[in-house]
Amino acid sequence: MSIPLLKYKPSSQNQRVDGYEVSSEDTPRIYRMEDSPTYSDIQQLIWAGYRQVFSEHEILKFYRQENLESQLKNRAITTRDFIRGLAKSDAFRRLVVETNSNYRVVEICLKRLLGRAPYNKDEEIAWSIKIATLGWGNFVDALIDSEEYLSNFGENTIPYQRRRYKGRPFNLVTPRYADYWRDKQEDSRYKWGDINNFMDMASSASIRTFEPQSISTANIEIPDMTRESEPKGIPVSISSTASFPLG
Repeated sequence: MSIPLLKYKPSSQNQRVDGYEVSSEDTPRIYRMEDSPTYSDIQQLIWAGYRQVFSEHEILKFYRQENLESQLKNRAITTRDFIRGLAKSDAFRRLVVETNSNYRVVEICLKRLLGRAPYNKDEEIAWSIKIATLGWGNFVDALIDSEEYLSNFGENTIPYQRRRYKGRPFNLVTPRYADYWRDKQEDSRYKWGDINNFMDMASSASIRTFEPQSISTANIEIPDMTRESEPKGIPVSISSTASFPLG
């Protein structure tokens, strides 16, 4: 028997109410299957799905899920199933899930799959328990099969950032991994914050002494750099009384 989602009180956030913004170039473009009748349109919808889930501006071949792309082009699956497949892919697991804690994975997935930031820390804790008890795949299903996802994106709309916070899109302020993962990848011997590690590194450094050597200039021959007594060619003389026109 799985543990039910813990109750949490949603904090007041702008994506929970209707907005009154005037459309501008910062308004996110909405990609729908019914608005993609041509091959070019469906291709743009696919790239929009990659950008939303992976939050990458350049889609590498490593990320591609060609089987999902083919099924979506043939209308064999819905856009919601396409997003589900991207989130469950090995590429997403290696890039995002394995490089973050459960709390941060919840934050990233709420932003990319539901189009909003977590309400508060209580919601992050509640969903992180779901990851620990149900596993990654069931956690993705819980988000994509939720009433919130269906009411906002339905079956055929690529998720998008529903309301921007302070005018900034999520992908510009949410890096793929946090500072602690970067620090974990570094060798602990080179962390300057630990004085013991620093002293060990300093004591292990080898120092070579340099002994100066005396150099004698007695036997150095200096070449003759004087000019020849008579220059080669026809000599040219200039009279001191010669006059030159001024105009």
